Amino acid sequence: MTTTYSQIVKQIETLQRQAEAARTKEVAGVISRIREAIAFYQLTARDLGLAAGAAHPAATRKPARAAKFADGSGNTWGGRGPRPAWLNAALSAGKSLSDFAVGAARAGTARKAAAKRKKSSAKGRKVAAKYHDDKGNTWAGRGLKPKWFKDALAAGKTPESMLI
Repeated sequence: MTTTYSQIVKQIETLQRQAEAARTKEVAGVISRIREAIAFYQLTARDLGLAAGAAHPAATRKPARAAKFADGSGNTWGGRGPRPAWLNAALSAGKSLSDFAVGAARAGTARKAAAKRKKSSAKGRKVAAKYHDDKGNTWAGRGLKPKWFKDALAAGKTPESMLI
């Protein structure tokens, strides 16, 4: 005799009720044994990692980072993760990030800006063009391919035919 879908569903429901009843009974036994052990060993919530500030790895949290940027109205940002909406709005209104730097971050921002200028001047040196087209477009062969280069390839030109 084959079993129908509805019979199987009823069996599943019956088994789920039986499983829940067995779980409830077993949990009661486990809790009873845990309570006995806690009383016997005189354990505290802190010992079990259940109290605030407990010395338990799961309960240990990293300290909050100090704010690196603030707007004076109580809005702060630690400098990690996406920029908050209040900062994006101020930046789009013409403010600079250094306008919101707090304390040591202000000095750090100035150092980073100077280092970035130094890097960008070294990076900013011209790289000789490697490819060109008849309209005067050039590309050094670094970074993403420009649209004119992709279009020329699609039109049947080869990269070698566009070499300078």
